This record gives sequence, structure tokens and C-alpha cells, in this order.
Amino acid sequence: MSFILSELFSVQGKVAIVTGGSRGIGRMIAEGYVQNGVKTYITARKSEACIETAKRLSEQGECIAIPADLSTKDGREILIKQITEREKKIDILVNNAGAAWGAPFEDYPDEGYDKVMNINVKAIFSLTRDLLPLLLQAASKANPSRVINIGSIDGLRVSSTDNFAYGASKAAVHFLTKNLAVRMGPKGLNVNAIAPGPFESQMMDYMLKKFRGKIEAENPLGRIGAPTDMAGLAIFLASDASKYITGQIIALDGGRSLGSVSAQALSDIRA
Repeated sequence: MSFILSELFSVQGKVAIVTGGSRGIGRMIAEGYVQNGVKTYITARKSEACIETAKRLSEQGECIAIPADLSTKDGREILIKQITEREKKIDILVNNAGAAWGAPFEDYPDEGYDKVMNINVKAIFSLTRDLLPLLLQAASKANPSRVINIGSIDGLRVSSTDNFAYGASKAAVHFLTKNLAVRMGPKGLNVNAIAPGPFESQMMDYMLKKFRGKIEAENPLGRIGAPTDMAGLAIFLASDASKYITGQIIALDGGRSLGSVSAQALSDIRA
């Protein structure tokens, strides 16, 4: 039995798919995998951005772009067809592609609700189902394949912003993660979710531009997440070190989902 760190946390030689991998959290994860020897496929709706990101990441390892709109059945079929033609197995699937829509409850449009649910929940369900044969091809209890779903702390607590569909969709992602973990565990597939707090991303761009100081000040660790925080957890969940972990929703948020630093505490810190 080996407890050597370089072996316990190694992801060298694995094959991964990272959806929404052209920017933000998806890119952070993809870059972490590529730098550590994972053959990484990234997919995104915007073809040019997906290809450009893969080109840049390929300077550090092996990264292949497969542009596709995973909110549609046709887009998912494009991805599955190309992956099936290239690979006999997949070791890691990171379901990261997502969308948000903000509006007051009284004015929240059906189209916005449907868009968020289709991308954030239905696409994860459908893509994981359709890639299951590749995920199980070389999987076993001793060497499980991994599905890592990207949820959100907004699926763990009620957000102060008008993101009604987003919070509900991420709570659904968390429960889907648990459901699949129970059903797929005996087949050799571990399913976990990361629930991020604030990270640099297009989805968070507006909030960070307007309220970054407040967001960081209220966080128990006093900052937003860094790329190494995200990549580190994604690598851990794909490594031998996490083989006995499944069905877990791991908040990656500096403790923010537990509560905010009080005004009095902030005053004491400044003093």
C-alpha cells in the first residue's frame, strides 16, 4: 500500500472532459488537469473562444477543443460523437457549463427560467447518461471513474440577489449528484459536486466590479477564490486520494455559505 503523495494525488494519464471549459471555473479546472498530465477535452458554445483556450492550454499539455452547445440535444450529440470516435474510455467528466438569469420575481420570464434549468440541470443529466458507457468502460470499485458536477453555494443557501432559477437549478444539481452517487457507486463511478462561492468568471463579473470589496470583506477568509483553489479540489476529486468519497457537495467558498463576517468583526479587524 502506497502513501506517497506523488502517487496518491496523481491524475497523470487520465482522460477528462470539462464542459464550459473555455473560461472561468471551467478553464481553471482544465488548466489544472492539463498541467498535471490529463488529456483534457474542453467544450463551450462559442467556437472561437473554445478553440483559442485549447490552443493556449496545449502549450502546457494536451488539450482538445470540441465546440458544442450542450443546452441542445444536437449539441450534446456532436460532443458524444466526436469523443466516441477519439476515445475508448473517459476517466473524468466535469459538468461545469452553466447559465444564470436575474430578474425580480414578479417579472421573472419563463424563457429565463427554462434556459437556466435546461443548461444547469437537464444538460448535466443528459450528458452524464449518454457518456455513461465511456465512463464505465474501464471503471471499477478499485479504480472508479469520476463525475464532478459544479453546483453553487446559492444551492446551499438563499441568495440575496434575484437569481431564482439559478439557486433552484444548483440545488437540483446537488441532489442529482447524491442520487447518481447511490446508483452508480456499485458500477465504479464516483459522483461529487463542488459548490463554489465567488470566483473570477463572466457570471460574477458584474457583482465583482460593483461589490468586490464588500464580498471579500464579508468572507471569513477575506477574499474570493483563486484558480489554484478550484484546480486543487478538482484534482483531488479525480485522484486516488478521493476514491472513498462520493455523493458529497463540497463548498469551496472560504466559509461564506456558513455566514458572513459581522459589521462589528469588520470594525475590529480594521482597528
